[in-house]
Amino acid sequence: MFVRSLSAAGLAACLLLPASAQAQIRNAPSPRALEFAAYIFAASNVCGYRIGTEEFDALLEKQNVRAADVGPRGPFGGRVQTIFALMSNQMQLNREKACLAVAGEYGPEGTITKNVLLPASAEAPPAPAPETKPAQ
Repeated sequence: MFVRSLSAAGLAACLLLPASAQAQIRNAPSPRALEFAAYIFAASNVCGYRIGTEEFDALLEKQNVRAADVGPRGPFGGRVQTIFALMSNQMQLNREKACLAVAGEYGPEGTITKNVLLPASAEAPPAPAPETKPAQ
């Protein structure tokens, strides 16, 4: 009988919580979502690609995850960083093939999704030419 009254009290307390507090409680992202984020971060780190934020965010949203959740300061950032370190080390062992494979999957002509990873030179504006003074 005591257990019933205790569980009833717990249920009542949950029902009385403000909606904002209830909205903040959510499940952890799937391991696949964390691995995907780490894979993209590792490819960016090892291969020098830029991350197409809109495309990356859209893929994370399909997995019910926000970029802020898997970022370094996010609640699951520590897990992603651990996976990232392992993936980066593995990619570095055979860098050329790994970068080609990742670009084929998520690059501008990607077979899975296009423009998640972009070449680093695509965004960087050309460096201004240094001004030279004629010799006097």
